[in-house]
Amino acid sequence: MAIVLGLVAVGMLFKVFPASAEGAIAQPPAAQPPVTQPSVTQPPVIQPPVNVPGFWDPRRRPERPDLTRIKVIRFLTETDYPPFNFAAPDGTPQGFNVDLARLMCEELKVGCTVQMRRFETLVPALNEDRGDAVIASIAPTAEMRAKVDFTDPYYRSPARFVARRDSSIEDVLPERLEGRKVAVVAGTAHEAYLKTLFPEVELRGYPNSDLARLALRRGDVDLLFGDAIALAFWLNGTSSENCCVFRGGPFLDSRFFGEGIGVAVRKGNNTMRMALNWSLFRIWEQGRFTDLWLRYFPISPF
Repeated sequence: MAIVLGLVAVGMLFKVFPASAEGAIAQPPAAQPPVTQPSVTQPPVIQPPVNVPGFWDPRRRPERPDLTRIKVIRFLTETDYPPFNFAAPDGTPQGFNVDLARLMCEELKVGCTVQMRRFETLVPALNEDRGDAVIASIAPTAEMRAKVDFTDPYYRSPARFVARRDSSIEDVLPERLEGRKVAVVAGTAHEAYLKTLFPEVELRGYPNSDLARLALRRGDVDLLFGDAIALAFWLNGTSSENCCVFRGGPFLDSRFFGEGIGVAVRKGNNTMRMALNWSLFRIWEQGRFTDLWLRYFPISPF
């Protein structure tokens, strides 16, 4: 069953943080004439805990690298992949990756620039020395590893099920979902995973994620299966209309969903790679990675 569910990622740690109960509403006192019933304060809204991923082992502290040759880091990132990287209305780079890049420069005490480019131009620009590192959620596939080196991963994108809030489905084990209609984007690793490990579900393939999400909102399907980070961004936004919630835990099978995302550097640039690895560990150790994650993912993908 462990193979079937793929729920445990080797070397991956989680911290659980209670969600804030701020915003609990107290009923105002009644107007004159006074009422005989005492005023009642509504209890705080209890939110589920938020899981924050971590890839760093405190028992394996990296050595501080020689930073004397690094004076500034020129980061390259993509223009349109929210919440990780996107342009503000004034063109300023923003997003989780951008803020993390700035934290790394701060930890290394070096100058920092972040330039946004089209995704397909990032690796060529890196290898032409137009930048020192690419932080743009590039998957470290075998093809990509032949072109660039990667730091240790700092996040993974698991898969998860989403159901409508009024759904009675709680367990997402294969035997519990037999005959259930599940929306998925056709031709993706998520569809392949369901075909392999959930053969008894009734798959409904859609050409894009918008149509798959619409099918769930309208009740055409029982569940939606897809990229948990994109789904968390949707659930936390207005377009979901607060329709739906995650069901079950994350699926982290690297055969289908990859081994995690790192920062790309030029082949052989071990000085930069080791410096970034050290800074990522320090940011995590100090709790700043957790603070950043919770700011961008109040609904955790994990």
